[in-house]
Amino acid sequence: MLTWGDDDILDQEGRTVVVTGANSGLGLRAATVLAAKGARVILACRSRERGERAAAAVGGELVLADVADLDSVRRAAAEIHDRTGERVDLLINNAGIPAGRFRRTAQGHESILATNYLGHAALTWLLMPALRAGKSARVVTMSSIAHRGKGFDVEDPNFDHRRFRMAYGYSQSKLACLMFALELQERLHNEASPVVSVAAHPGFTGTEVGAAGARNQGLGAFARPLNALTKALSQSVPEGTLPLLYAATAPDVRGGDYYGPSKFGEFFRGVGPARIDPRAQDKALRARLWTRTAELTGVRPDPA
Repeated sequence: MLTWGDDDILDQEGRTVVVTGANSGLGLRAATVLAAKGARVILACRSRERGERAAAAVGGELVLADVADLDSVRRAAAEIHDRTGERVDLLINNAGIPAGRFRRTAQGHESILATNYLGHAALTWLLMPALRAGKSARVVTMSSIAHRGKGFDVEDPNFDHRRFRMAYGYSQSKLACLMFALELQERLHNEASPVVSVAAHPGFTGTEVGAAGARNQGLGAFARPLNALTKALSQSVPEGTLPLLYAATAPDVRGGDYYGPSKFGEFFRGVGPARIDPRAQDKALRARLWTRTAELTGVRPDPA
């Protein structure tokens, strides 16, 4: 276990950071801390109202980005390129939704997969030229303990030909995030790129995810009590954000690392290396996912 906190984060002056889902929870906390350390922070958020409020509180800049909508992702990437002069030093792929009812996105993808994974993969590829121009650039992708589930169906990720199950949908989206982070690192390494790809997870943290999950399932009446129960049993958002901030800023981080809480089965407290499910280490499966992701998003992989 690492004894590490916000005070250990080095000066971020001169670094440009993009954080998706930065209007609440882990994303807002990460954006706030990094801005306080001197970084220029771009908050990529779906809601203009919540995003503007968060950007004002953080002292950052808002770019509208609904990661579930690939057209919105393309517009956001283009705007980020324009605003930054095509230089980004840190991309944090954080936005996400919990298990919920089956829904389709504007492009016809299953919404959990699209939000948690496909949009972030597309955004990463689209911003790769700016990341290559960055200084000691990193991509941090958020996964979850839930990635250790039933695996990933590369042939039918959108549940077109099989019964949708909420828990499976969420688990496969988070497995895809970790597989993507590891595959991205391998391909960056193969081209001798200085950009590194790492991953993190927050353990059991008291965000609004539980309440959002209840609303997604049409159980809005349970959202408030579920949110209160989650926060009573879980660690705080500042604690849950530490693995993400460590992955994003610590000087000893190496490409392909994966961090999470270090106590109680990676559910609570501290920062340390997290356990990777063997399926995420399957290079053949990761390569198939990489190709399939390009097909589903219509975005050219970078690195190819």
